[in-house]
Amino acid sequence: MIKPWDEITFRKEFDKINARTLVDHHRCYTLIQFMNQALHFPGDIAEVGVYKGGTAKLIRNQLDLHRINWKTLHLFDTFEGMPKVDPTKDLHKEGDFKDTSLESVSDFVGSENTLYYAGVFPETAWTLNNKEFCFVHIDCDIYSSVKACCEFFYERMPKGGIMVFDDYGAEGCPGAKRAVDEFFDHPARIEEPIYLTTGQAVVFINKS
Repeated sequence: MIKPWDEITFRKEFDKINARTLVDHHRCYTLIQFMNQALHFPGDIAEVGVYKGGTAKLIRNQLDLHRINWKTLHLFDTFEGMPKVDPTKDLHKEGDFKDTSLESVSDFVGSENTLYYAGVFPETAWTLNNKEFCFVHIDCDIYSSVKACCEFFYERMPKGGIMVFDDYGAEGCPGAKRAVDEFFDHPARIEEPIYLTTGQAVVFINKS
């Protein structure tokens, strides 16, 4: 059993990364709880939408705490801000969140069992076609990116794997919810996104 941090310990861990994330305390705690569950299944871990590395560092610290060195953490971001957006679906603008860099994030998160992919997803994931992922954190805000994550990762996740969508309920990210709903509203997929009170959505992979 992978024991989660207790509340006091988690608050201390959150304080270490708070200045480098827009994900609040409750969403971060929820994120780690679901990741702990997914670690029992085969595959690596991925985050798309890293920004300054706050949640990536939280994930990395949890893996290190439990000495889980057989799973690689894959981090995807332009590290230069938001890519092109579709104004008919998104409220964000190209260049939002550009106050970051690959160098600053890698210095903060570290390099042990962690790989960085700078550029627009999924073009940056071409080397991972044969990889499997047990847990994916999708925090990329806009329709095209969230849709690309669904299409890429769903086929590469085992039964029992978990996808967490940070922006599902965010008023400023309507395209994120639209992409998730469209993807799972398909007769070939029996999963239903679960809308949490934190604003996140979680999907438990249940394909045969």
